[in-house]
Amino acid sequence: MLVDFRPHARLRGSKPPDIGASLGPLVQALSEDSADLDKVRVVCDWVQYKQNFREPVDLRPILGLVQRHAGTDPAVLPVGGREEQMEIAIDVRRGADPSLKQRAAALLRDRAAGGSGDRVWLEGFGPGSASLIWDYNSLYWRDLDLWEKSTGRGYEQALPGGESDARNQDAARGLIGELFAVWDRLAASGALPEELYVVELGVGNGGQAKVFLDELRALDAQHGRGYYRRLHYLMCDYSPHVLDLAREAVAEHLGHISTFALDATRPSRSLGFLRQKVFLVYISNVYDNLPTDEVTQLGGRTYQVQTRAFLPAAEAARLVELLSVSAPAPVSVDELAALVRKLPRLGPALLADAAPALFADVDAAVLFWREVWSALRLAERYVPLTGLDLYELAPSVNGETLRPLLESGADVRMHVNNGALASFTDSLKLLHPFGKLVCHDLFVTDVQAYRTNFRGPGKYDGSVVNWVNGPLLAHVGRRKGFEVHYAPFAHRGGGNIITMTAQVMD
Repeated sequence: MLVDFRPHARLRGSKPPDIGASLGPLVQALSEDSADLDKVRVVCDWVQYKQNFREPVDLRPILGLVQRHAGTDPAVLPVGGREEQMEIAIDVRRGADPSLKQRAAALLRDRAAGGSGDRVWLEGFGPGSASLIWDYNSLYWRDLDLWEKSTGRGYEQALPGGESDARNQDAARGLIGELFAVWDRLAASGALPEELYVVELGVGNGGQAKVFLDELRALDAQHGRGYYRRLHYLMCDYSPHVLDLAREAVAEHLGHISTFALDATRPSRSLGFLRQKVFLVYISNVYDNLPTDEVTQLGGRTYQVQTRAFLPAAEAARLVELLSVSAPAPVSVDELAALVRKLPRLGPALLADAAPALFADVDAAVLFWREVWSALRLAERYVPLTGLDLYELAPSVNGETLRPLLESGADVRMHVNNGALASFTDSLKLLHPFGKLVCHDLFVTDVQAYRTNFRGPGKYDGSVVNWVNGPLLAHVGRRKGFEVHYAPFAHRGGGNIITMTAQVMD
């Protein structure tokens, strides 16, 4: 049995985890199941997000492709003769769960019997970026006002520290100083455009825009070049509600503001008229909230991590009971599953109209939404990638880009960050030759970090959060002629936020 204990740094901490508390019950369950330990791989993570999509223990089948017959697609079957027939995942943070042995034993029994266990499936297996959880993520931003009303707090309060680093005044002054230096050089040579464009993707409540505009106006008054008069600041977000809040925050600057509701993964669809005209594309805490696949390298073979959303049976029973209180007849588990799938498509307001017997009003539908989100889990399996060149990560980016990262040493599992890659490459098209893209986010800057820490997905309030594969974005950026640099966020210590900067190579 191969045991991969990833959070090894914690073993040297003041409160080291008890490995035996996690592995002991698992080994007992495997022994009682008469499993061939030579074909078992155990991965121990410390899942730091208290709200996440993982069970304390889970089983991931490792699948293999049989030979393809003429005219047919390859079939996916258990890998059989491979060294690892299955991977068992343990959350060490919850490793002392007294039910761990029983949970593991139940998973092994269900695997042997070909059953689904105590799970209510909500979808079939597929790439992580196509999972139902991303439909719920979109629902959160689309109906953020209803969620905030129900919880009684704004979404920024769910972030570590309770606010975004984007509104830091020192950071804004530093950026503006760099912009002024570029604009001064262009003005001296007669090459400065009359209109100076800045684009912000993911504007939040408008705090960043207000800080930036206030500081630019004040610094420009000292500088005396009239740059504020020529400035056009474009606030862009997926959520109309967020844009409305942001416009209120920058009311005194409205003569310099335009707002766009757009998909962050394809900004040039709405902003194509600004191609090669934007001096700054500013992004904060957006990439970690965009759909992503994961891939893993095991024993020299590359697999896609496929996911499948489900509700644990106990949680499903609780939700059925919640719905049945006001229903004229008991609600079945199948009806519950159908409602869970329908909710992100309709939204709570339309769902309340469509099922008045179950939801007295919109508030009741929002409460149901919150309960479902809390209960949602993901099962996983590993499916071989038959060719990296056939795997599209984002428009114009294929899987071959992953090869140097996957083959950088020992087995590794990493994010592909399809949505972030699409947004990044599309945003580069907007940049002026002397422009730059600046992004504050949760970046992994060394592939080795994926071998030592859990990097998501987790849950922030009603949305999804994942770390972003920095080496992958840097590799893609260089291929497109851009230098990409990472540095810790310079204006607040002790956090995980990293600043990425991309600009045309000299």
